[in-house]
Amino acid sequence: MFAMSLTRRKFLRSQGALLTLPFMPSLASAKSLKARKKPDKKMVMFYVPNGINRRGFFPGEEEAQLPGFVGGFNADKTKAQKRVENEAGTYPLKFSSTMQPLKEHAEDITFVTGMERTFKNGQDVHAQGASCYLTSVSPVQAAEKGWRYPNGRSLDQVIGDQVGHSTVFKTLEISCNGFRAPKEPIYFDNISWYGPDKIAPSIKDPQKLYERLFKADNFQSHLDDVSSLVLADAKTLAKKLGSDDRETLGEFMEMIRNVEVRIAKQKERIAKADIRIPKDEILPRGEYIRLQTDLMLLAFQMGMTNICTFMIGPERWDATLMYEGVFDKPVQHHNMTHNQKGEGWKGVQKIDIFHLQQYAYMLKRMKEIREADGSTMLDNSLVAYGAALGDGATHQFYDLPFILAGKGQGQVKQGRFLKCKSGTLNSNMWLTMAQLMGAELNSFADSTGVISDLWT
Repeated sequence: MFAMSLTRRKFLRSQGALLTLPFMPSLASAKSLKARKKPDKKMVMFYVPNGINRRGFFPGEEEAQLPGFVGGFNADKTKAQKRVENEAGTYPLKFSSTMQPLKEHAEDITFVTGMERTFKNGQDVHAQGASCYLTSVSPVQAAEKGWRYPNGRSLDQVIGDQVGHSTVFKTLEISCNGFRAPKEPIYFDNISWYGPDKIAPSIKDPQKLYERLFKADNFQSHLDDVSSLVLADAKTLAKKLGSDDRETLGEFMEMIRNVEVRIAKQKERIAKADIRIPKDEILPRGEYIRLQTDLMLLAFQMGMTNICTFMIGPERWDATLMYEGVFDKPVQHHNMTHNQKGEGWKGVQKIDIFHLQQYAYMLKRMKEIREADGSTMLDNSLVAYGAALGDGATHQFYDLPFILAGKGQGQVKQGRFLKCKSGTLNSNMWLTMAQLMGAELNSFADSTGVISDLWT
């Protein structure tokens, strides 16, 4: 149901299509301009499956010995693994060979190491990794509550409960897993939860995400292009706008039209391939991920939501995927993480670099979008990049890779390499992000405090 706050925004409507416009001073009264608050803060959780290749990812480990390949049902931190202890502190930002795509955003990111999550033996490491990533409930806490799995209400939902009431949707859940039929249980394919075993379903299909954002009547069977439906109204509206706002409206409409063209192209590809059951996936990953990214940014720009989980792919699925520009044919990411001996690790690193390229695209687009006060969307955002495994080869639940982009309206000092004391719980980061987003929380899951070094 649409929130009543929508009436405070200008929008175009036609035949069931609803297009909420970004804020434009030309349409605002002098009184509303004077009372205008800062743009809303936004938060994105950009989640990467199957861990990473830490040798290429972590600065200073390029020539380190490859980790042991022991695999198994449980987390390998329970086995004899040699851990590199962090010398806690703040250091100049260094870019490993994997992190090269982020160099152009050096002043907008902080790389964080030393965090880990507690693990409950007996549940598959990938399933628990994904489903518990944003819940961080400890096995002890789960046992006290009688929960089979240590996953409760996820961070995005908790923050949305407190600060998400001014938007149409408190939270938005997006996935870039193109398969419709499950190959693995839901725990492998979801990071957002209303509560134990209560999934917050993510939207995988760009068309359905498009309808969610633009359709007042989601049951309308005949869908016309939104931009075509509202173009005449937009032209009329443009006559009332100042030059800067006309440019904003033109860019906004062009972005929507561009998304529509890409959705049509995606649908044509899907029609030619049976992707209901996992097999060779012909849909180019980069195109798919960037399309979902731009739809998410439209949702932010229109004030539909301010909080989004963005799952880049499912955990463990051995379905092949097409990483265009990286490999000549589809490959299995999870399988590759367990075949890193010799030169094998370089293939995994290529996928890590590919994922960071998509993250860099998201940051670039957010820096290009101007908010009502002239700041960029990234200036007003917290955009986290992370995985639930510290290394895909060993299933380690420690040394989790984590990057935080955006300044959170001046609250976060960026351009640094932050080494937390080894063993710092990732729930401490979640508590920190919740407070940065304005949520009044004193604890989250098994947190022991905040990561105060993130604040300016």
